Amino acid sequence: MNRRWTVGVASCALMVCASLPAQEAAIDIVLIGDSTVTDASGWGKALAERFGDAVTVHNLAVGGRSARSWYDEGRLPAALALKPDFVFIQFGHNGQPGKGPERETDPATTYRDFLRHYVTAFRDVGARPILISSVTRRTFDDRGHIESSLTPWAEAAGVVAAQMKVPFIDLHTTSIALHNEMGVEASMRFNPEEGDRTHFNEVGAAAMADLIVADLRTAAPELAVYLRPLP
Repeated sequence: MNRRWTVGVASCALMVCASLPAQEAAIDIVLIGDSTVTDASGWGKALAERFGDAVTVHNLAVGGRSARSWYDEGRLPAALALKPDFVFIQFGHNGQPGKGPERETDPATTYRDFLRHYVTAFRDVGARPILISSVTRRTFDDRGHIESSLTPWAEAAGVVAAQMKVPFIDLHTTSIALHNEMGVEASMRFNPEEGDRTHFNEVGAAAMADLIVADLRTAAPELAVYLRPLP
């Protein structure tokens, strides 16, 4: 998918609609990841709407893919051909056990290897990678606290980011904190349909985009200047 997202009248009620100063050069951002990053069921579209008119977001995330299968399907060359200024990378959900050998990754070895490969490949075409840890599923224990099985993948992303000196947004940790604060009933309002505790409706996607933006201002201030003003 390759489109420039613009903020419509409805969105303007939720945020300040203002073009960025003319001196800000136009830039391109690529998103790669799984269904939690896509426009249809993830935070991708909501994040794109946080940027001003100088930014074009190309969302190349695909549902059901892991860091391994997205690469093995030959999707990387098309992303590199866009020669983006920035790339946001978030995988993890589909690398877990039970997803099949064509998708599974070991957070201590192969998952880190694929992340390193993505970082290196995008840097080679002049892009600046930003690693994002896996957003949590909305699964709670009997005390009403998030119980995440994604922690090893989230921690591995942080290790790779530190090793390769890449900006890191720990969406896993911030999304867990948000849901623990909200509680079970409020968190279920993010579900796109009953029982789906992984993906997002528009309200949930917007909340995740806000978490990313909050960390982005510190993690990548050179990109943060392209964000629309806070409401």
